[in-house]
Amino acid sequence: MYKLLKTPGAIFYVLALFLNAFIDLGHKIIIQNTLFKAYDGQEQVIYTAIVNALILLPFILLLSPVGFIADKYPKHQVMRFSAWLAVVVTLFITACYYLGWFWQAFALTFVLAIQSAFYSPAKYGYIKFLFGVERLVPGNGLVQAVTIVAILAGTVVYSLFFEMLYPAGVVDPKVILQHIAVIGWLLVINAIFELIMTYKLPQLEQGDPEKTFPVKAYLQGRLMRQLAALVCKKSIIIWAIIGLALFWSVGQVMLAAFPAYAKAQYGVSNTLVIQAVLGCAGLGIVLGSWLAAKLSINQIRIVLIPIGAIGVALCLSVLTFAGSIVLSAVLFVGVGAMGGLMIAPLNALIQFHSQEHELGHVLAMNNWLQNVAMASFLGLTVWFAVQGYSSELLLQLIAILALLASTLLLFYFFYKNNKQRVQRKQ
Repeated sequence: MYKLLKTPGAIFYVLALFLNAFIDLGHKIIIQNTLFKAYDGQEQVIYTAIVNALILLPFILLLSPVGFIADKYPKHQVMRFSAWLAVVVTLFITACYYLGWFWQAFALTFVLAIQSAFYSPAKYGYIKFLFGVERLVPGNGLVQAVTIVAILAGTVVYSLFFEMLYPAGVVDPKVILQHIAVIGWLLVINAIFELIMTYKLPQLEQGDPEKTFPVKAYLQGRLMRQLAALVCKKSIIIWAIIGLALFWSVGQVMLAAFPAYAKAQYGVSNTLVIQAVLGCAGLGIVLGSWLAAKLSINQIRIVLIPIGAIGVALCLSVLTFAGSIVLSAVLFVGVGAMGGLMIAPLNALIQFHSQEHELGHVLAMNNWLQNVAMASFLGLTVWFAVQGYSSELLLQLIAILALLASTLLLFYFFYKNNKQRVQRKQ
């Protein structure tokens, strides 16, 4: 990956990605930690699932505009626009912290996610132009690794500051927020630095300035069908999206249910410990992405996909039998590592099999389908919590789902592709 960083503009690109993820994660950590201190059991699971759903909704609601903008304008300009929006939103968030407006800050999670929705297809589309087609897997691995490192760093930094400033014994979200309000300035400062980095990115494509947004088709739903048709052109793109959607959906339920599970089973009340365990999944993704990049120089290793899927399923199957928070952390590393092994080649397959002039739309549709799946799983999580089902049962159910998903991916990416190779030889 060191050679990738020597590409002109790569350092600024990587720093911009790091800061963007660091900001998004920071606000989410503050809200989630406040929920953890203020609520218990099913109530905590419900609110945690809702805040995660707010992060996903913009990706679902803004699919067509996001894809249109990613194809119409050069991708570095889209990232720059998103960075400006991040500066404005973090200033509002910081004001809410100082005023003790918890539910307003909670709602601003949705607004902050809007800028991420515009940022995401531009960020991934830029990889192909910056690093070239022949380095798609290492490029995706680098992006994934940088994003996860930012998440890990944010988890530690924001949780550490939160615990340092948290007034012991307080369960009122308003009071908690006012005591930790100074952390908001860290969000603002990082947003400003991210903006500076985006102004240093080179322009690598012209975009399509003649492109116009078909408002009527959008309102009638025809645009959605057209975007779906782009994805459905090749079955391998569909299956790659299914693989990504299943992994991230299972991850969303795991992240929503585990804090309440650990609080009840292990008596853990320190948010830094909880977030550190959750962050272990991110550490695993870094390791898995790095390994996938090392094994995929100049080619996409499809065999890594079913191997990773099976590994995720096995680690999740053991999670509720771990017996300790330390062993849970080790299993979270395993889930992340196996996931990282599969998501880098899955993303590379989508980019490789997409036409350049359609890439923005395909990536936006990819994001949309993944986020619909994740939001649906979070909706089911809320339903299970409302019905009184325990967080332990939720974790066991996603382990079963992961086993089923790994079987499907094993069939397609191993058996079916081997069959196609035999047919070509004949």
